[in-house]
Amino acid sequence: MKPENLVDMLKKTVDRYGSKDAIMWKEDGEYRSMTYDEFWQEIRDTASGLARLGIKENDKVAILSNSNPVWGITDFAVASLGAISVPIYPTLPAGQVEFILNNADVRVAVVEDDEQLQKVVNNDLIDYTIIIYPSRADVLHDRVLSFADLEAKGKQHMLPYWEDEWKKIDRNQLATIIHTSGTTGKPKGVMLTHGNFLANIEAIQFWLIELLPDDIQLSYLPLSHVFERMAGHYMQFAVGTTVAYAESIDTIQENLQEIRPTVLTSVPRLFEKVYTKVLDEIETGSAIKKKVFNWAFEVGLERYERYVNTPVQDIIMQEAMPDDFRKKWKRADRLVYQKVKEKLGGRLRGMVSGGGTLNPEIAKFFWALDLPILEGYGLTETTPVVTTNPMLRAKAGTVGKVLPNLEVKIADDGEVLVRGPSVMQGYYNNPEATKAAFYGDWFRTGDIGELDEEDYLKIIDRKKRILVLSTGKNVAPQPIESAINESAYIEQSVILGDGQKIIITLINPDFETLQPWAEQQGIQARSLKELSKHPKVQELIEDEVRRLTESFANFERPKKVVVIGDVWSVDSGEITPKLSTRVKVIEKKYKDTIERSFREAEDNRREAVATVEH
Repeated sequence: MKPENLVDMLKKTVDRYGSKDAIMWKEDGEYRSMTYDEFWQEIRDTASGLARLGIKENDKVAILSNSNPVWGITDFAVASLGAISVPIYPTLPAGQVEFILNNADVRVAVVEDDEQLQKVVNNDLIDYTIIIYPSRADVLHDRVLSFADLEAKGKQHMLPYWEDEWKKIDRNQLATIIHTSGTTGKPKGVMLTHGNFLANIEAIQFWLIELLPDDIQLSYLPLSHVFERMAGHYMQFAVGTTVAYAESIDTIQENLQEIRPTVLTSVPRLFEKVYTKVLDEIETGSAIKKKVFNWAFEVGLERYERYVNTPVQDIIMQEAMPDDFRKKWKRADRLVYQKVKEKLGGRLRGMVSGGGTLNPEIAKFFWALDLPILEGYGLTETTPVVTTNPMLRAKAGTVGKVLPNLEVKIADDGEVLVRGPSVMQGYYNNPEATKAAFYGDWFRTGDIGELDEEDYLKIIDRKKRILVLSTGKNVAPQPIESAINESAYIEQSVILGDGQKIIITLINPDFETLQPWAEQQGIQARSLKELSKHPKVQELIEDEVRRLTESFANFERPKKVVVIGDVWSVDSGEITPKLSTRVKVIEKKYKDTIERSFREAEDNRREAVATVEH
């Protein structure tokens, strides 16, 4: 029997796997765990505490925190009251936090620590603030409680009919308001119901990768993002999987070894980094090591091609690989694949990529090394998954097939349109934006895409990002940027050129890789900017861009390479929390440099010349 709401979904799992670990987290240098039974009791205590503060149906509760056990507890506790959660990225500055609090009519805010408390404490609309990890007692008063105090209130005043009440919640009840990143204009609050999430869960399970109760997932993306909320939170708790929270994005390598996950969700940037690190180790290794790796890679690639081109029934009957090839593959697995997999914990049986486009060469790379990577596509407004590559037939270079309970069509101008039960209810308090987002009952994704002969979807770029050159040529920046980002020396790239005769690229170097290289070259620099100005660095980056864009048409190859000496980050505004670039912010910040670069490129359009931002 299908669950009626997200709390009902979780309760079914608790009844089946109550003594099994639900979540794991690092505390005092060690991973600790909480069973599903314990998780459920914490949710009930928290719900009772929130009800004691006056939270009721349709009230809004903000969660301003990094991923941790309390995030999930609060999320389900709020949902059980028929109230609405409003997740907020903890990296956002106070001004943006205030806008979201006001826009969503938030009554209570649950914040991680003193730093996040300062972003909400002066908001007059907030009745109460709950702090998860208070550093000192003097921050607590009548309107600021610790999370421990909230749970204590709940234990003392347990809701008597809590289970009866949450059972009345149906699929049409609003569950959350998630604000878009606001790369252009003010963020919009996307309204998603219990039914939106449940419809997505029901379509994904089995279609994507069959999650099992024995699986362990390492969660490192922020739960404020709908991709992790769905793929690393609700999906896992619907099945009975254990979710282990990484300490931070910087400790992923260490946490992979500690947790040894079986499944992993990530944005493309992590996979790009693993790809460049493996290739760098091979390139700097011995000639025999390189030869063995290249042989094994070709064997793995052949296996992937067999997998893609073999009928499903033959795959199921294990007839995709002849005996002689199977022996060769097992040898390659022993010599190469297992060593790479060990660096990722050694137990991964599937990885899911979302939140951005994955370079098809990188996808094939992982498949060749027996690390299945399944790319999907979606938006906050679609809760989020629209398409995904099924485990039985994943096609690199596409974002997969449309989920069975959704419909997709391509508009005359190439825009991807979606309709179905996981499409949002609209933007909160913004009827004009809601009306503009739909064409009849079809949601406008804002993405340009195409369906291949087997109905796999390929996303070309954001509709607004397509560059129209003065020559009349159209350029999609995303595939070019994705290719350039394969370089071990490049962290991020941005392609520009709308209205110009040519395109240029701004490069944010990967200084972790660049600095050791510079030392080997005898380059001395007192700052990153000074390092970026060095002629050898400029030549290196220029050569990398030229090498990685060779396969593109001439008009799609940057005629100017601009090396930026700043570190782009979420805090400084150039990068979104899901690690994609904020192009408008970057264009504004480097306006003078960009204009100068186009003038210089016009003087010599046939040669890409590296320069730096001064």
